[in-house]
Amino acid sequence: PDGGQKPSLLTQHSPVLDPGEKLTLLCHSDSGYDRFALSKEGGQDLPQLPGQQLQAGLSQATFLLGPVSGSHGGRYRCYGGHRLSSEWSAPSDPLDILVTGQLPATPSLSVQPGPTVSSGENVTLLCQSWIQWDTFLLVKEGAADAPLRLRPESRAPGFQAEFSMRAVTSALTGTYRCYGSQGSSPYLLSWPSAPLALVVSGTLPKPTLWAEPASVVPWGRPVTLWCEGTLEAQEYRLDKEGSSVPWDRQIPLEPRNKAKFPIPIMSEHQAGQYQCYYHSPAGWSEHSDPLELVVTRFYSKPRLSALPSPVVTSGGNVTLQCGSWQGFGQFVLTKEGGHKLTWTLDSQQDPSGQFQAQFPVGPVTPSHRWTFTCYGSYRRTPQVWSEPSDPLELLVSGLSRKPSLLTQHSPVLDPGENLTLLCRSDSGYDRFALSKEGGQDLPQLPGQQLQAGLSQATFLLGPVSGSHGGRYRCYGGHRLSSEWSAPSDPLDILVTGQLPATPSLSVQPGPTVSSGENVTLLCQSWIQWDTFLLVKEGAADAPLRLRPESRAPEFQAEFSMRAVTSALTGTYRCYGSQGSSPYLLSWPSAPLALVISGDCSAVSGRPVADPRPERIKQHSPEQGATLGSGWRTAAVG
Repeated sequence: PDGGQKPSLLTQHSPVLDPGEKLTLLCHSDSGYDRFALSKEGGQDLPQLPGQQLQAGLSQATFLLGPVSGSHGGRYRCYGGHRLSSEWSAPSDPLDILVTGQLPATPSLSVQPGPTVSSGENVTLLCQSWIQWDTFLLVKEGAADAPLRLRPESRAPGFQAEFSMRAVTSALTGTYRCYGSQGSSPYLLSWPSAPLALVVSGTLPKPTLWAEPASVVPWGRPVTLWCEGTLEAQEYRLDKEGSSVPWDRQIPLEPRNKAKFPIPIMSEHQAGQYQCYYHSPAGWSEHSDPLELVVTRFYSKPRLSALPSPVVTSGGNVTLQCGSWQGFGQFVLTKEGGHKLTWTLDSQQDPSGQFQAQFPVGPVTPSHRWTFTCYGSYRRTPQVWSEPSDPLELLVSGLSRKPSLLTQHSPVLDPGENLTLLCRSDSGYDRFALSKEGGQDLPQLPGQQLQAGLSQATFLLGPVSGSHGGRYRCYGGHRLSSEWSAPSDPLDILVTGQLPATPSLSVQPGPTVSSGENVTLLCQSWIQWDTFLLVKEGAADAPLRLRPESRAPEFQAEFSMRAVTSALTGTYRCYGSQGSSPYLLSWPSAPLALVISGDCSAVSGRPVADPRPERIKQHSPEQGATLGSGWRTAAVG
């Protein structure tokens, strides 16, 4: 075992079985194990099964071991593991399986004062036998808990053990049997005593416990616990797990069916699991269902991110990752909405040293908002949480018509320049969202309605730094729907001056050529770049890219222009970039002014065939790159 989080081993019904019964053991975990193994103390076989994946990251394996015989008695443990690893988790807590009818004698079972008692009274179940056993065991029919065990005392002419129950409640109503066992075979039991039916009468219904304003409370804030029972209640008590005395006592408020337990200042000392109960002339009630009271803002907040992106196609799945550099033992993910939902996962440490947990979410639909927050906590204090992460809202995209994403000037920017992106559509969208690949922020803006049904949003992102470099998309939507459009085509924003070197740019045959001639722009550097980029000043088109060739003692790329026109007149620069950071560029080369003279179409005023830039055909590095004559921003005569 590698010490990973141990799974839990349970029996489907009772750990005490008669010969011939079917034995089913469940090994389950919320640590995402995809295989499980079962071991029996002293046994050699280690049956293994693949994990069944259940909801909220829970997985389990079902081991069918019946029909039972004496050989099945023993101490069992199970382990979890991953298919890609040969290591197993820490073992589960042990589970003892006991088989009856393996020893040739039968004890007897009786009750004092009688089989029918009132709630709150004391009861003793007496197990007796004419022969001496090492241990007597008391078993409640249908209970999954381990039996109670006592060593017998000699009470001539036989042996007996007294199982005392104090202040009984209706939870103890049921059918009981007792058994004997010997120390040499502790998992093999005698035949059972005759069944004894114990009835606890007069038990009051359990009350309801809740917290206002909520059970998750920021540190230092007030909270009130309310316990509601019946009109006959005379006193209410509040128990906190781990405390041997009642946490608080209160007289009921009129009309006497509820009591309040105020906590003026919430702290880590008040966090925990609570139950309440009440007393009336008929006795004590059952305990309420437990309530987890959680304190938050005790540690610094973790970071919540979506993998691969917070934009999810309708019906798709996404993974939410909660991470922190603090050594949290577990993370809690909460989903906002009408019914607040929570999931808890143990943390894992990644190679960088960060602690994190990954929560699978989906399928995502646009029928409601998907907004999440996460917290970190330690296993020893699971009700003490960190400050909440920044909320993360998933955007659900559909199939409606994609908008267009444009940059106001050039997609290549120097540090400190202002970056303005326009998301535009003629589909009547009245809101827009912008996403950056690998980023978590999803700024949203209302649409500006322009002429002829055109609408757009203007995202102001400057002044620019290296963190702005990346691939962007935008989405359109309608206020009455939570669904977003299909994404726009991607737009790459490149930031210069992020790499410490400068290439050079030259032109052949010269910076002034006649229309119709061929021109080559040559980008060179003394260091090796993964890519050279050629940028025309003022052009909104994406730069041309070429992989450099080695031309000792330098590296270079040739950008070829054939049959040039005045549209290619302008100022050019070249840059280098590395594959590890494709959106961060070197400092630019010195500017190179290219002049195309003698373009008759421009001089005579005749229209150019197509005023839009042609798609550039890129060739292999050996061929260079060819620029079409239409790559331009303005005609120059």
